[in-house]
Amino acid sequence: MSFSVKKLLPHFLVLIGFVIISLAYFSPVLKGKEIFQSDIMHYIGMSKQQKDFKAQTGEETYWTNSAFGGMPTYQLGAKYPHNYIKKLDLTIRFLPRPADYLFLYLIGFYILLLTLKVDFKLAALGALAFGFSTYLIIILGVGHNSKAHAIAYMPLVLSGILLTFQRKYIAGFLLTTVAMGLELVANHYQMTYYLMLLVLILGVAYLVDAYQKKELPEFFKAVGILLVAVILSIGLNATNILATQEYVKESTRGQSELTINADGSPKAVSTGLDKDYITEYSYGKLEALNLFIPRIFGGGSHEDVGTDSEYYQFNLKRGATPVQARDIVKQTPTYWGIQPIVEAPAYVGAVILFLFVLGLFLVKGRLKWWLVGGTVLSLLLSFGKNFGLLTDLFIDYVPMYNKFRAVSSIQVILELCVPVLGVFGLVKLFKPTVSEEEKFNGLKYAVGITAGLAVLLLLAKSTLFDFVGGNDGYYAQNYGQEFIDAIRADRASMFTSDTLRTLIFVLLSGGVIFLFLKKKLSETLVVVCFAVLILFDLIGVDRRYVNNDDFKSASQINKPFQANSADLQILKDTAHFRVFDVTSGAARASYFHNSLNGYHAAKLGRYNEVFDFYISKNNINVLNMLNTKYIIAQDEKGSYFPYENTDANGNAWFVNRVETVDSANEEIQKLDSLNTKHVAVSTSKSIKYTTNVIDSTASIQAIEYKPNYIKYKSNNTQNGFAVFSEIYYSEGWNAYIDNTLVPHERVNYILRGLDIPAGDHVIEFKFEPAVIKKGSTIALASSVVLGILIVLGLFFGLKNRSTKVD
Repeated sequence: MSFSVKKLLPHFLVLIGFVIISLAYFSPVLKGKEIFQSDIMHYIGMSKQQKDFKAQTGEETYWTNSAFGGMPTYQLGAKYPHNYIKKLDLTIRFLPRPADYLFLYLIGFYILLLTLKVDFKLAALGALAFGFSTYLIIILGVGHNSKAHAIAYMPLVLSGILLTFQRKYIAGFLLTTVAMGLELVANHYQMTYYLMLLVLILGVAYLVDAYQKKELPEFFKAVGILLVAVILSIGLNATNILATQEYVKESTRGQSELTINADGSPKAVSTGLDKDYITEYSYGKLEALNLFIPRIFGGGSHEDVGTDSEYYQFNLKRGATPVQARDIVKQTPTYWGIQPIVEAPAYVGAVILFLFVLGLFLVKGRLKWWLVGGTVLSLLLSFGKNFGLLTDLFIDYVPMYNKFRAVSSIQVILELCVPVLGVFGLVKLFKPTVSEEEKFNGLKYAVGITAGLAVLLLLAKSTLFDFVGGNDGYYAQNYGQEFIDAIRADRASMFTSDTLRTLIFVLLSGGVIFLFLKKKLSETLVVVCFAVLILFDLIGVDRRYVNNDDFKSASQINKPFQANSADLQILKDTAHFRVFDVTSGAARASYFHNSLNGYHAAKLGRYNEVFDFYISKNNINVLNMLNTKYIIAQDEKGSYFPYENTDANGNAWFVNRVETVDSANEEIQKLDSLNTKHVAVSTSKSIKYTTNVIDSTASIQAIEYKPNYIKYKSNNTQNGFAVFSEIYYSEGWNAYIDNTLVPHERVNYILRGLDIPAGDHVIEFKFEPAVIKKGSTIALASSVVLGILIVLGLFFGLKNRSTKVD
């Protein structure tokens, strides 16, 4: 027992250290403050209705009407029955946000390096290099929580896979199942997809190695075990996966039926996202240097250049007071790369990249090749349209690659691989089996390449770079050439200062290793020195972009929107209707109203098309059919006011005629001039009452309205066809007439329609997604199976240990 405690004590101390470091970096959480995250602000707006419903009824709604006219809540934090893997995730994330994600970064990477048989001190060092990688901190600052969540579990998944290939089959299977289950809980399938690309590269490296060592049976046994583990992990997340799979077909990520764009031009048919949209955020080839030198391309889109800048002096010359000039330079357009918007550079760190290069020369075998392979592939794919041949190949031929945008984010694989190989550079440095000559040569090459690159960039600065940004023409036209000259001077200054900064860190790193090789420093002191260098290097950059200033009181964060005069006036109207906010395209209106606006990466595809074709152009016919009673606008003085649209069609109405067309193109084009109060259009051939006589007494009214349930009363002496101003979504919404399930149709491209026989009727729409029941059953069964396997694994593990002791 004493031996076990002694063995576990260092890991326990490391874990405590990670907790302290995570809380220290995000220290305002200790005072009850919360970080302001722009994306989470919009999420709060989007999800408020479903949270209010849960608070009022105790039930979960899987549909919300607060955004984009109506959509499922599957991607808005919906909670599912029997989602026990989510409960485990919440238990692990016990620290306040975002310290919880930083802790996950650190502990997951630590476990990965321990799995690779790295000493705990070096494993902790590697965890710091990974956890404080600038991109991983930046995404916490802007609110990409699900992305951070998925990245944090990547090392844990790799740990399970590596254990299995190490023939620790029980431990590998159980860890892979749980870790992959947690990875899927994060619900960021783009990051999980990139992880799978890395796993494929790892698998190829192990396959080649197994072939060379004549160990193919063991390799395929491990692969079989891992496949079972992945299947079980999918089962643990069955509800979320099935719901997402169902939704994605109807979302902007699915295939559109349209072959025309909003302007009438031909539209390329694709099973995924448009290629230009996928590659909009593509890294420039030279811009990748910011992995090594943080602000070589100006850092973020806007940065604070301080009072020592040319831009500060420019503003003083223009008549600004020192206080005014100081405020102005806080938002200087410093970025001059080719991406549309950049929050901050994806800085990996000069120190860890130096160690990575060292590792290239000291590390041999399959570990090196899958790490280098993952690094190179992620870097090349992050170039997107700037490395078109490879990107086009992946978009056209690699399954599901065209479902994801912002290809630059694949650099997360590089950000995982680099610190692993960097740490192994130190592992080999400490190995007595590696000759002194190899170590000195590795040091010379590492210093020569990294320091040499920094020196070369300094010497060739004016030759290679012009510091001209994509928006500089606009700035010159509006602010003059003197403005541009000042900005370019500050960009050049940032280039020089950060390149010198990198050079200093490289030389200090090389100096530490040189002193070690000269027997002037012990291994422990080397680890301490590199821990200090890595933390100073990375945190020094991280704090430029995410720091204590980003934290606000919890009340401000949890209630990010304040009702303006227009909102207050609209909220007095207790009827059911929709609101279109022309002053904001985000989720502000969703916080208060049933809105046509919203903020989400995966909207319903048909709604998004109607928005592009008509809503964004304020087409009154389409606004009427969506029951848009109020339009929030601004007057000449900038005050908000609600324009009341008295022509809105209402919640439901009978139409005289249903026009049947043959294609989606015809259906959406008809909406341009369609009198939606009297005529509907559809591609459905199942509508019975296409021509109707409507007398003056006919009526249909909504008498009960919830996000997932709507009740109407109808009266009509004739058979009729009614259109409902609700978004059509076949996989879940069911229509009932007098408690009898009846089919309903999609009309007007996005709305619901229903044949209603003559007489008085009660009509109900209920959101009853079968996928929730099916998925929950699978999740429960998978959780039970995993529980049994864990008990059996522990039993056999303890039995084997006791047998070895005997």
